[in-house]
Amino acid sequence: MPRRENSSAESQGTIRIEYYRSFIASPKTHKAIVRGLGLRKLRQVVERPDNASMRGAVAKVPHLLRIVE
Repeated sequence: MPRRENSSAESQGTIRIEYYRSFIASPKTHKAIVRGLGLRKLRQVVERPDNASMRGAVAKVPHLLRIVE
């Protein structure tokens, strides 16, 4: 039987996150946050679910990431 999609995730929408500044001199925890969001290259933009955990991850490293509208 196929899994049922979560209806609350569909209603929240998505946010676009841009990786705009290098993390070369950043702590390992900041690098892990950027990599954990699926960002590999500078100026890369990914779409992620718009929820508190994603916005919290971006808020941890505002000097490296930004939310693109």
